[in-house]
Amino acid sequence: MTAAERRALLGDDVIAHIHECVAAAPEPTPEVVESLRRILTHPAGCIAEPAPAADAA
Repeated sequence: MTAAERRALLGDDVIAHIHECVAAAPEPTPEVVESLRRILTHPAGCIAEPAPAADAA
């Protein structure tokens, strides 16, 4: 679906509301980012071990 098709389907008000919600959302924690990185880089289920925490030393 192209941006133009989404805009035609949703309308400018809905798209503006989505942008406002995204802008208001908090930044993800490093743990969430790491989990998503592992899921998105290995979508078939083979998930690598998590990277060691920076403050584990």
